Formats: sequence, C-alpha cells, structure tokens
Amino acid sequence: MQLTRRPLLLMLLMILGSLPLASCEKTTESGGATKAPEASVDPSTKSKTDPHDYVLMKTSMGDIVLQLDPAKAPISVKNFLDYTESGAYDGTIFHRVMNGFMIQGGGFDVQMKKRPTNAPIKNEWQNGLKNTRGSIAMARTQAPNSASTQFFINVVNNPNLDKPISGGAGYAVFGRVYSGMNVVDSIKAVPVSSRGQMQNVPTKPVIIEKVTRINKATADSIKAAPTGASSKTVPTGTRTTAASPAKTDKNEDIEPPAFR
Repeated sequence: MQLTRRPLLLMLLMILGSLPLASCEKTTESGGATKAPEASVDPSTKSKTDPHDYVLMKTSMGDIVLQLDPAKAPISVKNFLDYTESGAYDGTIFHRVMNGFMIQGGGFDVQMKKRPTNAPIKNEWQNGLKNTRGSIAMARTQAPNSASTQFFINVVNNPNLDKPISGGAGYAVFGRVYSGMNVVDSIKAVPVSSRGQMQNVPTKPVIIEKVTRINKATADSIKAAPTGASSKTVPTGTRTTAASPAKTDKNEDIEPPAFR
C-alpha cells in the first residue's frame, strides 16, 4: 500500500522526536563535558587597577616614596622619570628649604654646582592636580614652560600656586608623597642660612642619595613599615629659619609672590 506524502511526513517527525538531543558541549575521552573555549584577552588591553608610577627617594634624612600621576601629568611624569632613570638626581640636594612653604631640590650637588638639564618641558598646571600639602610639583623660572630638573614638595597647602601668578601660569603638580611625609617634615625644619646669593639653604646638606623606580607592591611594603622606620635622626635644639614671603633670593625656578 503506497503511503501518501502527509502520513509519511508525520511518521518521520515522530521518529525524529523520539531521538535524544545531542549536547552542545564537547566530551573528553573520560566522558566528562568540557566548556567551549573562551575568547582570550590581550593583557596589554586590560585596564590597570593602579595607573600610577612609584619612585623611592632615599635621602640623608630618610626615605620618601612618591606616587606619580601620568594620566593627569604625562609630560611632567615622563620628565621626572627620565631624570630618575638616568641617575641625574643621585647625589643632588634639597638646596632650598622654607618651613611653612616647601622644600626644593634636584638641581644642585653638595658643592652647589648646578647639574646639567634636558630641554625644558611644557607647563601642565591646568591638569586638575593641586598644590596641597604633600604634593610634588615642577619648579621653574618666571617663564611658564621653563621647568627641567628641579622639583618641590609642598609642606602646606599652597593654593596661590594653582593660580596664574607667575608668567601667566601656575605650578604643575605631577604627584604626591605616598609615604615618608615624616621625612619631609623633618627636612622642612632643618636650620638654613644664605650661601652666596642663595637663601634658605640648609646649613648641613640634605642629600638625595638615590632615586629609583619601584612597583606598587614595594611602595606598599614601605608604607606599611612602622612609623619612623624610614626616617633618620634629626638634629634637635637647633634654630630653624622660617620662610618669609616678602624675602627675595636668587634660587632659581619657583618664584611666585609667596616665594619671593
């Protein structure tokens, strides 16, 4: 008896419906199911959990760890790291210390001989970072785009430096003290005097012995060390000279009204 097309089609559908569905997963030799391979991710495209750079500054009075912000101050950070990696900061001093204002260094050695510099960089003073206590900024002359090797660390909030007060521009912050602010506070309190045409020069050199790049894990381990572990003995019983906003000195680089 010849089947018509319709009954034949119904029979085929019934047969197929009775068969088990095949798994979409692959099966291993041992019978276990394995997941389909996931798309690989290029490590270079992963977002960093911490985009900052870290630097260890070993001084004759203790260690300071700096956290630099390349996202907001790429030019200044690259400039500072270039000097760091070339060893240009090793053996320099904090040559200008003004308690109640800032400590400045990176440009002179112990003999007060000026270190050679690279080409000056663009001023990034409008990057959103502020001259607050513990921030590090580029020092410069009255020319806005004259910063090179010298930097300063604010020991108090200095909002005037965020304004266009010198050469029509402010002073570019590019990072902050991550740990070792106790060392900065010790440096700011050292006795100072005039040396030649320069004022506010520490009577005993505060030496920047070595500056090196470190990773965040190392920065965190230094930060977690007991308070005072990174600082060295600070002379006591000595008179310090506080900064005088109206005073003028010949130290180059930072010279807004509050400086000179």
